[in-house]
Amino acid sequence: MMEGIMIGLETAFTPTNLLMVFVGCFAGTFIGMLPGLGPVSAIALMIPITYSFDPATGMILMAGVYYGAVFGGSTSAILINAPGVSGAVATAFDGYPMAQSGRAGKALAIAAYSSFFGGTVGAVFLLIFLPFLSQVSLSFHSADYFALMVFGCTAVAAFSGEGEVIKAIMMTLLGILLATVGEDPAGVQRFTFGIVDLYDGISFLLLSMATFALAEALVVVLKDVSSKMSKTESTEKQVDAGDIGSIKLSMDEVKEIAPAVARSSVLGFLVGVLPGAGATIASFLAYGTERNLAPKKLQDEFGKGSMRGLAAPETANNAASTGSFVPLLTLGIPGSATTAIMLGALLSYGVQPGPRLYIDNPDVFWAVIISMYIGNVILLVLNLPLIPYIAKLLQVPKNYLTPLILFFSMMGVYLVSFNNFDLGLMVIVGVLALVFRVLDFPLAPLLLGFILGDMMEDNLRRALLIWDGSYSFIWERPITLVIMILTVVTLVAPLLLKFTSKFKRKFTQDAS
Repeated sequence: MMEGIMIGLETAFTPTNLLMVFVGCFAGTFIGMLPGLGPVSAIALMIPITYSFDPATGMILMAGVYYGAVFGGSTSAILINAPGVSGAVATAFDGYPMAQSGRAGKALAIAAYSSFFGGTVGAVFLLIFLPFLSQVSLSFHSADYFALMVFGCTAVAAFSGEGEVIKAIMMTLLGILLATVGEDPAGVQRFTFGIVDLYDGISFLLLSMATFALAEALVVVLKDVSSKMSKTESTEKQVDAGDIGSIKLSMDEVKEIAPAVARSSVLGFLVGVLPGAGATIASFLAYGTERNLAPKKLQDEFGKGSMRGLAAPETANNAASTGSFVPLLTLGIPGSATTAIMLGALLSYGVQPGPRLYIDNPDVFWAVIISMYIGNVILLVLNLPLIPYIAKLLQVPKNYLTPLILFFSMMGVYLVSFNNFDLGLMVIVGVLALVFRVLDFPLAPLLLGFILGDMMEDNLRRALLIWDGSYSFIWERPITLVIMILTVVTLVAPLLLKFTSKFKRKFTQDAS
């Protein structure tokens, strides 16, 4: 291993490769801020450029673009509630309320530090545990992935207020239903109503932009119209748009988010190691885990500007991005759409990823891993000084900012499919999302169910095919059984705690 690390250091620290890391991180950060132009599009655009490079340099550039885009996606999520990449959706839950309450600078700083820590821990784990983690990836089968997706759905409690778990479950089920629109794995069209544009299903980008950015813009418009009609001043606390607050964190604030960052970095990396899981699921799981582990007083802050609620998903999505390189480099299995593009690039270079990659092409293997740590340092150094300037976006008057949000959201969706139908569907979903917000239904479980629904169905079909249509895999596979037990415990524990607290309160009153 030490010999490999030295080869990686020697390759990564050449002037050309250091420049590629910087260029990749810089370009990825700004691409990640733009809705629709995520890491997949960015890396696909980079492939023709890298054909003139050697494989190590090309992979270093694309890796920089990848985690730069994941890092940058949090900026638009925090400032305008429009996540640049799907992995930043959970970041908006508390990042945007922090920005609205005059703490935009602190929110961006927490995102920067959390991303750095998550990416760094992921790079260290990747370096140390790579051979072992490749075996972990191989040990997970379809049945285990199905159980993992079901476990992910238990995070809905994190997105609901007290007594509103039923609403969260209903929205999760609606998300799962929306995931079934289009062609199923067997090639059968479902719920398309003869509309050709629905044959490929509903885009996640469309759903996330409609439920967050578009719905938020509509809320701003409705509030403005309502205030003009009533001709009264809003009683809500007004925050100076130019006041971004301090970007410094006190020791108390560091102590508050440190446990969440530590747990989320490990959780995010382990989820990223699993092929097909990815940064989006890791961020949702980390958010739900931290909300459930937080004391009652801090739980109430989630969704209203919680620092833990911001730090957890930002840490997890960056750690997961690093973890996704484990199946790519050691098994030749892409863990996400982004790493699938990178797999194609590796093959085009004549490099075969898999168990022999670190023997046949040690310069590529180790240089990519070493460059990840360098990239995280560059991202932190690059972004922290820019926070006061990036946050100036909040100074744009709402009558200008709202049309810009609408424009970039709709253009982001249109540039993915070049289909006018998607724009119409986006408006419909945005209006429905506005209705749900008025009725106090949480929108995050809708996206969670949509993300997990397709993967749940796909892995359940495979598991049933392997087990001849029997559901016995749930208790006959040890990994599946353990995950299912954790799911039941996660669902039942809050109810038991609520029951025991009521019992103790009643017992105390009777005793007195």
